[in-house]
Amino acid sequence: MNDQNANNIVGKVKKTADMAVYQDGAVVSREIIKKGVGTVTIFAFDKGQGLSEHTVPFDSLVNIIDGEPEIFISGNSNRLKAGDFIIMPANEPHSLNAVEKFKMMLTMIRA
Repeated sequence: MNDQNANNIVGKVKKTADMAVYQDGAVVSREIIKKGVGTVTIFAFDKGQGLSEHTVPFDSLVNIIDGEPEIFISGNSNRLKAGDFIIMPANEPHSLNAVEKFKMMLTMIRA
């Protein structure tokens, strides 16, 4: 998010679910904080969409806002629903799939 867009939300009350809108057959993301030490991004996944297996060198916090994903961490399946969160550990392979369309907030802190 550029500085101009960030100024539109800083210090203002916003609904997390409204920060990314579902689109048919797509994954939509909106970075709401971007700093050198980490990011906060809201995602909206249409049913059947996902992210392929990958690793990152730091822990990542996933908070489910709406819907239902299946998140795999080192091959172990985790089904989550609105209000649930999971921490994906650093250097562990993980992926996700939208069992139903869902929205999540991803927080990555690099320090």
